[in-house]
Amino acid sequence: MLRKLIIIGVSAGVSASVPIIYQANPDMFGAWLKSVFSEEAPDPQEVSAIPGLRLAKLESAAPLGRKVLISADSRGHFAADFKLNGRLVTAMVDTGATLVALNESTARRIGVKLQPSDFRHRVATANGEVKAASVTIDTLQIGRIALNDIPAVVLEDKALGGTLIGMSFLKRLGKFSVEDGALLLVQ
Repeated sequence: MLRKLIIIGVSAGVSASVPIIYQANPDMFGAWLKSVFSEEAPDPQEVSAIPGLRLAKLESAAPLGRKVLISADSRGHFAADFKLNGRLVTAMVDTGATLVALNESTARRIGVKLQPSDFRHRVATANGEVKAASVTIDTLQIGRIALNDIPAVVLEDKALGGTLIGMSFLKRLGKFSVEDGALLLVQ
């Protein structure tokens, strides 16, 4: 009886830690899943114990349909904590922004190195026209949603007080929509 309780306890602990490990490093977890479900996997029809039952290929068993729900704040804006290049950044989702936009301080904090000569573009903002640098964010993540190589623009600190998550991120999602006062993001 004690052996069964220990086995159940260990199984529960391992099962509970899988989502935590996944959120900490989804790329490593995805690579592990691909190695487990490689091309050497058996034919799904041979795996089925019920004759005639067709099963999906094992490669499609990787986690899909990642979703995040962001509640609107008191002003109706959708702000949340994102990870940019692994660093936590509070940002506001802005469907009117063509690109992800961040200020120089945030860019430095996430590891983007800029020279004064990089600020060669002029962009129109709500506060007027300002100089900007074009960059690429290696990874942008919120919850279980993670995308790589996101085009972005860096503005001077005085031109932008925070970070905006624009269409260069949103258009690569499977879906984004406002439902019941919350923004739904689906990868």
